[in-house]
Amino acid sequence: MIDTHTHLYSEEFDEDRKEMIQRALDKGITEFYLPAIDSESHGKMLQLEKEYPNQIFSMMGLHPCYVKPESWEKELEIVKNYLDQRHFPAIGEIGIDLYWDKTTLDIQRKAFEQQIDWAIEKDLPIVIHTRESFDETFEVLERKKHPQLRGIFHCFSGNLEQAQQALDLNFMLGIGGVVTFKNGKIDQFLQHIPLDKIALETDSPYLAPVPYRGKRNESAYLDLVVGKLVNIYNKDFSEIDRVTTENAQHIFGKTIQ
Repeated sequence: MIDTHTHLYSEEFDEDRKEMIQRALDKGITEFYLPAIDSESHGKMLQLEKEYPNQIFSMMGLHPCYVKPESWEKELEIVKNYLDQRHFPAIGEIGIDLYWDKTTLDIQRKAFEQQIDWAIEKDLPIVIHTRESFDETFEVLERKKHPQLRGIFHCFSGNLEQAQQALDLNFMLGIGGVVTFKNGKIDQFLQHIPLDKIALETDSPYLAPVPYRGKRNESAYLDLVVGKLVNIYNKDFSEIDRVTTENAQHIFGKTIQ
């Protein structure tokens, strides 16, 4: 299994990070993709990648919640410098978040567009964070439409119509703990989405699946997400594992070195 979105560098893992990663490895998680947030966490993220060079892969990007009027341009300079210096498997997590702060929509949009341009220029996938902003996010993606623009809608929580729109734009859906929630709703239509358009993720330490909902999430719980997909798609565990692993390799594949 591949966890396409996990914040292993989070301070919530400071006391047992090695053990937590080992639990995931023991469960059969072979690769972990770490989304960037902002420059404050780059050091910890990149250090983890050095410690697990065959399992952990860092993305690079500026999270929309950290697009602040006083610092976003400087933060984007840092992102660009990293992208020019070395290889990353994806630009992420990037996008638009109107849950926490609607006043920064204009600069969030600018940061999103700039990072999309870099992804197209460097032929990299993007990993999108969208919260209460599907219309705004799709508007940008439609405007920036390009044969090389592709990636994952991380923690997809929209409806069937929005899911189809994402697929039409050449994106996969990142599916994690929300699929196990009674009020998560995506389990009600996911069977209409081809399995080869699904990427597994945990978003740990957030959004732990049932029965750990409300507690700290970790990558080892990815098997609980697969267990739910077994029921939704009526396929066995190994088949879900195989197809979603191939999906992740396809998304990151042409960029893994």
